[in-house]
Amino acid sequence: MKKILFLFAVMTASVTLAQDLPENPEPGKCYVRCTTPDVYVNETVTLTVKPAYKVLKTVPATFKTVTERVETKAAGKKLTVVAEKWGTETVSYVSKEGGNTLRITPATFRPSSETIEIKPAYAQWELGASAPDCASGNPDDCRYWCYKGYPAEFTTIDAQVLGADASVAKTPIGSKNASYTKRVLLEPAKVVEQIIPAEYKTITKTVLDKDAFTSEQTIPAVTKTISKEVLKQKGGLTTWKEVECSLVEYQALPINWNLGSATLTSAAKSIIDNRLMPVLAKNPGVKVELASHTDVRGTASSNKALSERRAKAVADYLITKGINSSLLVANGYGETKTKNRCKEGVSCTEREHAVNRRTEFRLINN
Repeated sequence: MKKILFLFAVMTASVTLAQDLPENPEPGKCYVRCTTPDVYVNETVTLTVKPAYKVLKTVPATFKTVTERVETKAAGKKLTVVAEKWGTETVSYVSKEGGNTLRITPATFRPSSETIEIKPAYAQWELGASAPDCASGNPDDCRYWCYKGYPAEFTTIDAQVLGADASVAKTPIGSKNASYTKRVLLEPAKVVEQIIPAEYKTITKTVLDKDAFTSEQTIPAVTKTISKEVLKQKGGLTTWKEVECSLVEYQALPINWNLGSATLTSAAKSIIDNRLMPVLAKNPGVKVELASHTDVRGTASSNKALSERRAKAVADYLITKGINSSLLVANGYGETKTKNRCKEGVSCTEREHAVNRRTEFRLINN
């Protein structure tokens, strides 16, 4: 949300006001000129950075060995007068049954990306500088307004897309054959018969117990959620509003920061809820500066960075409470704005140092 603020004090009723100032102002009061803000809402978008895919695994075939008793010579007869006649016969059998082997081709991916708009284009009224050749004694008579546009902001997210999914190919395994030979009776003996018993042999063969198969596992997609600002309602109307004069000066936000830390404790969040949130609720759309300071202990650069992290921590917490980020200005001043005698090289008590270790806020112009 965008607002343009002008703050002035009405000192006496006899002052001649410009045409664009509030009508019937009261002496000693402060007013703010506000442009109805553009209303933005935060939306989240979930992107798929890696799609779901399958993983295939093979389980090889299993075999078992079995034995079988086979006849190698048939029963016959022996004749006393005429001997019998024998022949031979070859018998074929499968010594090893066939199966399959499996080969997996894994899934492949190719790189991709997706560009999305994280902040739309917008425009706002801005007040120009006073003209150098202004003839009026009042510099506000020679200032002008410009409606300045700002482009949309985009971000590109790296992602992967599925090139080819996993597949499986079968390769057959041939079976093996073997044979054995047995004698068979061609012509029985005559006259006197003698029984010739059959002969047997035990053979061993390998048979398929369980053929090869695949197991399948689905890997879920990987997603990423990002936040973006979306324009909900267009502003642009100009109004005047009375505000507390004290709010344009720095107001204390008495957060007791842990030494060297920029993390908000539950007590600090409660202070923000009770001290700052009511001010923002009474002045919707007003821009706020969040200023953090440190004492002089430590280096200037480390104190500067620490104060900036603390100011940003307050801003981030306000955003979670529904305050639009465009209304928040987080500044860290480090040790540059001490409030007492505690400068570099000066010995001070812990209480004196604590005075400089502070966080403040104030209402500012857009």
